Amino acid sequence: MKAAECDGSIVRDAASYRPEDAAQLETTVMDLVTALCCRALDSGSSVPSESRRRTLVLRIRNFVRENLHDPGLTPGSIAAAHHISRSHLHNLFKDQEETVAAWIRRQRLERAAHDLADPALLDTPVHTIAARWGFPRPADFTRAFRAGRGVTPREHRRRHTSAEVGQVSARSPGDLLSRPSEPAS
Repeated sequence: MKAAECDGSIVRDAASYRPEDAAQLETTVMDLVTALCCRALDSGSSVPSESRRRTLVLRIRNFVRENLHDPGLTPGSIAAAHHISRSHLHNLFKDQEETVAAWIRRQRLERAAHDLADPALLDTPVHTIAARWGFPRPADFTRAFRAGRGVTPREHRRRHTSAEVGQVSARSPGDLLSRPSEPAS
């Protein structure tokens, strides 16, 4: 991965970061800068092992985000793509909030939930959205979604899209083009 792609990913995903992510982002960026400088100086062996570790975790997370659509994305396939063992992959994530597999599942469910709540995708069947995010079997997706979100995918969609439709239909077409009105006095 090129530094520009990583920087683009960090900037593109900026809205998804929480204030408590700032310290980790700062450390990650500094590790990347250190690794790039050492590489430019052809002294990769002088990169601190912790910086190499964090850089590898960042590369793995980026790889996962880019391949969430692939139902074959597993810890084994991730390890193989990065030329490391599965046990080393799990060891890299031992200090993270969740296991590699749990993180993949959460990322997929978050993307699917976003798509299900998107009024522009209202005509896209739930099973199509599930497959788009790496869940080829609708029943598995429904179970995982209910376990992670507390509602079925259809219920999630209904709650979010009916709220959107209700907000839009409550306004006149002219209201959509004008600035919000002042509260009535």
